[in-house]
Amino acid sequence: MKSIYSLLFISLITMLTFNSCKKSFLDEDVRTQFTPATLKDALSFEAAVAGLQKIVRDQYEGDQGIIALMQTGTDVARNGQTTSAMAPYETYSQLNSQDVASLSFWRWGYQVINAANVIIQAAQSGNTSLTPAQINSYVAEAKFFRAYAYNFLSTLFGGVPLITAPVTAPKTDYVRAPLDTIINLQVNDLTFAAANLPDAAHVTAEGRINSAAAMQLLGVTYLRANKPDLAEAQLNKIIASGLYKLVSGRYGINSLKPGDAFSDMFIYGNMRRSQGNTEAIWVVEEANIPGGYSPTDQHRRVWVPFYVNIPGMIGADSLGGRGIGRIRPTNWWTYNLNINNDMRNSSFNVRRKYYYNDPASANYGKLAVVTSNTDTIQNMYAHSTKWYSYTSADPFGTITYKDRIYMRLGETYLLLAEAQFKQGNLTGAANDINELRTRANAPLVQTSDINMDFILDERARELIGEEDRRVTLMRTGTLVERVKKHNPTSSGSIKDYNLLLPIPQSEIDVNKGATLTQNPGY
Repeated sequence: MKSIYSLLFISLITMLTFNSCKKSFLDEDVRTQFTPATLKDALSFEAAVAGLQKIVRDQYEGDQGIIALMQTGTDVARNGQTTSAMAPYETYSQLNSQDVASLSFWRWGYQVINAANVIIQAAQSGNTSLTPAQINSYVAEAKFFRAYAYNFLSTLFGGVPLITAPVTAPKTDYVRAPLDTIINLQVNDLTFAAANLPDAAHVTAEGRINSAAAMQLLGVTYLRANKPDLAEAQLNKIIASGLYKLVSGRYGINSLKPGDAFSDMFIYGNMRRSQGNTEAIWVVEEANIPGGYSPTDQHRRVWVPFYVNIPGMIGADSLGGRGIGRIRPTNWWTYNLNINNDMRNSSFNVRRKYYYNDPASANYGKLAVVTSNTDTIQNMYAHSTKWYSYTSADPFGTITYKDRIYMRLGETYLLLAEAQFKQGNLTGAANDINELRTRANAPLVQTSDINMDFILDERARELIGEEDRRVTLMRTGTLVERVKKHNPTSSGSIKDYNLLLPIPQSEIDVNKGATLTQNPGY
C-alpha cells in the first residue's frame, strides 16, 4: 500500500541518489547521495537541480499511452492504436478512481513538488556556502518547477494537498487545499521566480529555466485566477523584452531544402534558441547532452501513423520514422479547422499524402490511397509532422533524442489574446492573433470573429502536437462542450464531472488520518 507520503519519500530518495557529474568519479570526495542536510555548496545544488529537471522531463514516461491521452478524447483526436490507459479517455464511462493515468499524474506531480521542496528548504537553511544571489537563483528554479507541478495537478484534479516542505516522516492525514490556495501558492512562487531567474540571454546553460518561462506560466495562472489584466501584464513583458520574435523566415540546418519557416522550428537541430529558434522560451533538451535521451518518450508513436503496416510502405526518415498511430485526429481537425494556404497547414507541417516508398513494390513511387485493406484507424491519416524524428541507430523508434518545446512565443500571443478577450478588448485580441496569421500567410481575423471558441480553434491550428490539449480545455472549462461539438466518438459518454479527473483511490484508501475527498461523479 502506498500513501502520498510513501510516494513522496520514494521520489525524494530517487531524486537524491544520483552521482555528481561535476567531479571525476576518481576523486576521493565522491558524493553519491544528497539529502537536505548535505546540500551545502553550489556543486551539490547543481546536482540537485539536475535531478529535479530529470523528474520533470519524465512527466509522461511509463505507459505508452500516457502522452496520447493528453489528445485523445478531446476535440482534436480520438484513439488509434489504443492502450489500456487510453481507453477511459475516449469512452468516459470507463473513467473511475482506479484509473492508472490519474495515479501516474498524481505521483509525478508530488515527486516534482517534493524534490523542489528539498532544494528550497536547503537553500534557505542558512547552512550553506551559497551567496545570497545563488540562494535566490536556486530557490527561484525550484519554485518554478513546484508551481509547474501544482498547476498541472490542480488543473487536472482541482484542489489537492498543499505540501511546501520536504516529507521526512510517515503522514496519513492529508486533506485537499482549496483551489484558490493552490493558485495563490503558484502566484507567489512564480512571482519570485520571474524576479530572480536570469533572462534567456544570461542563463548559465541553455536548458536552464529562465524568467520568461516563469512569466508565461504566471500568465496562465492569472488566467486561471480570473485576473486577465495581470495575465496580460506578464505576457506583454515577454513580448516587450525584445529577446523573442516570431519565426518568419527560413533558418537552420534545412533552410536550403524544401520547407517553410514554421516547419523549420520542429526539425531536429533547429529547436533551441542557440540553433536559431527565436520563439523558444522553454525547451527540454534531449539531444547531445549527457543522459539527454528518453527511453520511453512516445510522442513520435502517438503522432506518426503506422504507415509501415501498409503494403508497399517502409519506414523512412522523410515520413518521421516508425510511428504506430496511437491517436488519429478528429474529422473536425482534419477537414474543417485548417485553412487553405495557411503555412501551418502546408504539406511540410501537415502530411496528407503518402507515396509507396518500398522499391520492391510494384506501386513504388505512386500515390498511396486508402482502401479497405490498406488502412485502419491508425495506418494512414492526416497528421502533424512536429514529432518527426529518426536515427539510423534505432529505426524501430524505441528511444528519442528529439528536444521538446514546452513554451514558445506563438503561445504567448494566444494567451495574450485570451487575456484581452476576457477584458472585452476584442480589437487587441484580434491584433494578437493576426500576428500569428501574418506569419502564417493566413487570412486576417476581424474583431467580430473573436470569442473563446475562436481562440481555442486558433490554438489547435498553431499548437497542434505541442500543447497538452486536454489540459488547455480543462483549464478553460471547455472540455465537455468541445468534445460534444467536435468528437462524435466521445460525445455520448462524456459528462460534466469529467472536467476533472478522479482522485486516485489508492491515495484515498491509505490516508487513514483524514478524509481525502473524491471529486464528484467518481
